[in-house]
Amino acid sequence: MELSTKKLFKKFSIMDYLRIKGNWNELKGRAKQEWADLTDDDLLYEEGREDELLGRIQTRTGRTRDEIRDWFDRQLDML
Repeated sequence: MELSTKKLFKKFSIMDYLRIKGNWNELKGRAKQEWADLTDDDLLYEEGREDELLGRIQTRTGRTRDEIRDWFDRQLDML
């Protein structure tokens, strides 16, 4: 997963990459609590396909990509 220090799923630093990768299961659980319609398939992460992941979440939740990125950023700050 390639990561950035500013926004989730934009060009991330190595430290952000390791932080997200190590906490992905926790983040998935929180996302499913926030948006009950999400499934494991919706949250399936494939390296290099961050846009597809955001698109699936956007389709299910009706939220914008920026709202989704901001939500993930806030969750990471709490970990």
